Amino acid sequence: MRLRKGLIPLAATLVLAGASGTAYGSRGDTDGIRSITPITTVYTYGQKVSAVAIEYGATVNPRTLDTATFSVTDTIYNFRFNPIEDLPKLADRTVTHTYTNGTPGTRADHRSAPGRYVIVELDPADTGGSTVIVSKCPTFLCTVKVNPELPTRVVQREDVHGQPGRGAGKGPVLARATPRESRPVTEKPVNQLVDEFTYGSFLSGGMVLPYHYHLPKNYQPGRKYPLMVVLPGHGMGWDGDNLGVQLAADIPATAWLQPRWTGTAEDVIVLAPQHQRVGGAAEADLLVKLLDQFVGQFAVDTRRVYATTVSYGSQLLWEAFAKRPDLFAGGLVTGGFPVNAAQATAIAAAEVPVWITHGEHDHLLNVSGARNSTAVLRQAYAARGKTPEQTAGLVRYTEYADAAFSSPDYHAAFGPTYEDASILRWLLGQSKP
Repeated sequence: MRLRKGLIPLAATLVLAGASGTAYGSRGDTDGIRSITPITTVYTYGQKVSAVAIEYGATVNPRTLDTATFSVTDTIYNFRFNPIEDLPKLADRTVTHTYTNGTPGTRADHRSAPGRYVIVELDPADTGGSTVIVSKCPTFLCTVKVNPELPTRVVQREDVHGQPGRGAGKGPVLARATPRESRPVTEKPVNQLVDEFTYGSFLSGGMVLPYHYHLPKNYQPGRKYPLMVVLPGHGMGWDGDNLGVQLAADIPATAWLQPRWTGTAEDVIVLAPQHQRVGGAAEADLLVKLLDQFVGQFAVDTRRVYATTVSYGSQLLWEAFAKRPDLFAGGLVTGGFPVNAAQATAIAAAEVPVWITHGEHDHLLNVSGARNSTAVLRQAYAARGKTPEQTAGLVRYTEYADAAFSSPDYHAAFGPTYEDASILRWLLGQSKP
């Protein structure tokens, strides 16, 4: 067995948009747009372009900017709903804030700071802007990846001015309005939170398990942190061409870094493996071996190791929980496959708490499987003499009607689950004796 890791941010492991780095204005003067950088954010149902940073050759006068200075168009394509043929179809994005900054990044207060960059923030409610696309379709179930050539385009509709020499007037023109010229992005994206993950790979028995992990900002080896293991869906499995997509395709990996999702400011280590879709038993065996080594290498509180899943990832959870229940303090299964009787017996023997969530009208995995999992687990606890009240604390079940989904993918039960911080707090509240 060998654990190989590197301090390589995800941005360096994915070849993303605008690798050519072409600029529109000369680097030797102050005229024209010098670069356009897309900025992405992972929302509930996946990563989107959430802003663009437009660079000029001198400090920009923010007083001349408003939400009409630029327009942005982006793809209408969404891998959950659209055919790949829709990828080049563009639609207008809604500009929500326009301000200056010294770096190609957003500011939480949306207020201007001195700098050569104009930050144009976009409405996350827009249909367009998704970055995740279909990768390969070796079977009827495809894989997905982050688009290496984002189609985002920018139009400068009004003149952009530099700071006036004596503080009066608009200042010199840095770039004239070009309302008929639509410009592509030129730089690699700034992927908020996703770029903070580190890549690693685990090798055992001729199999490789790629993963990304995130340590708290002020990580201290002398402390102990809860560990959240995020097991993605089938389409986010590794296909040799889509490294790291499990962080971008939906919210479960990055949610644990944000108090607004978890409802707590507690620091959490996040480990997001990318399975190879060869079957639950083999993948769970590899996962357990990775966990044994990872827990020994980092400052993990071994009483608080959790697993959370999307769809196919549930098969790994059930198998890993049954194989090594001593490793886990709790689990969250969203839109998943059913547990079998043998797995339920092992989980009940170790009293590992589990919360199962499922969409009432899940079109891929019928809700009957989730209902049956709940019943089988409760029966396993009853066989061990647990009362219904005791079992209720160990096996929880939530079924979502269609209205609970903020996007109409009723298989994606992680959506309403993660939008309910009380469920995430419940999981973090579990601890082994």
